[in-house]
Amino acid sequence: MSDSEDYDPLTPRRQEGQDTHERKMPRGVIIRLFAYLVAGHVVAAFLFLLFTVAGKG
Repeated sequence: MSDSEDYDPLTPRRQEGQDTHERKMPRGVIIRLFAYLVAGHVVAAFLFLLFTVAGKG
């Protein structure tokens, strides 16, 4: 039995030591995550400011 019987030309051969999963997150996800974190902190700071000002009145 030879190796050519099990050969599939449509499946790329995986190199030794090469991982099949991606290790990096896509750049768009990182930018979106950063924007959501900044926006969330800005909204939280604004609410904190509103409650602080209203509490002194």
